[in-house]
Amino acid sequence: MIGPFQEYEPPASAVRAAVAIALAEDLGIAGDITTLCAVVEDSHVEAKFVARQEGILAGTACVIETYAQLDPSVELVWHRHDGEPLEPATVIATISGNTRSVLTGERVALNFMSHLSGVATLTRRYVRAARGKARILDTRKTIPGLRALQKAAVRAGGGVSHRDSLSDAVLFKDNHLAVLGIARAVERAQLRWPGRMIEVECDSLEQVSEAIEARADRIMLDNMSLEQIATAVALVGGAIPLEVSGRVSLETVGAFAETGVDFISVGALTHSARVLDIGLDIP
Repeated sequence: MIGPFQEYEPPASAVRAAVAIALAEDLGIAGDITTLCAVVEDSHVEAKFVARQEGILAGTACVIETYAQLDPSVELVWHRHDGEPLEPATVIATISGNTRSVLTGERVALNFMSHLSGVATLTRRYVRAARGKARILDTRKTIPGLRALQKAAVRAGGGVSHRDSLSDAVLFKDNHLAVLGIARAVERAQLRWPGRMIEVECDSLEQVSEAIEARADRIMLDNMSLEQIATAVALVGGAIPLEVSGRVSLETVGAFAETGVDFISVGALTHSARVLDIGLDIP
């Protein structure tokens, strides 16, 4: 059985790998030389991770892994979990242990948690703006090496993953269709990859009709106007899920959702999210 917060956790292997790279990058060849000369070796501290802004929490697994790799004796007590709302001054976690270890891991821990919480927060804004009319999807427009972490943060914000990798589903875009055309492309995919979802990107209503005829599993309406989207919804008649892509912003997502489409994909969730301001406070 999946616990209430486990569905938001990225794969442990992805967390370990990302944290290891981040720590190696931050520590360099000599470690935290500032802390080594400013703090005595056996010093102990208790501190708190505190939200400075309103938002949605994500990235706690990366904080846990940061200190597990640096110093397993450091203890973390969590007061908030991924997917939960934060207000300014919310205490997210209490951390205690060797002062050198706590300070050395501070920036890596905050980088992950602030960035991923920013992704979750932006996703939640899109979800709310869609008002339950359509589901918000992420895309593959992710930071290289951090995809699994970012997509987990999208889930924490209430969004849904589109494709985690190119092998998860077939998605024919304009460059693919320029070679084969819709009917032939879908037929080849059905024969080669039975059981995989087959989606066709359409930028005209004529292509939508072709995708319906070819029995695609999902149709992506790319950069279409609201009027074109409404017509496509009527053409499909609920038989095939429709996804909107392109020209989507917090200001427009509600109008797109009102057309009756099933999904709205938003690259900005992962490529343009601002970090959430979170700090480490030592009393």
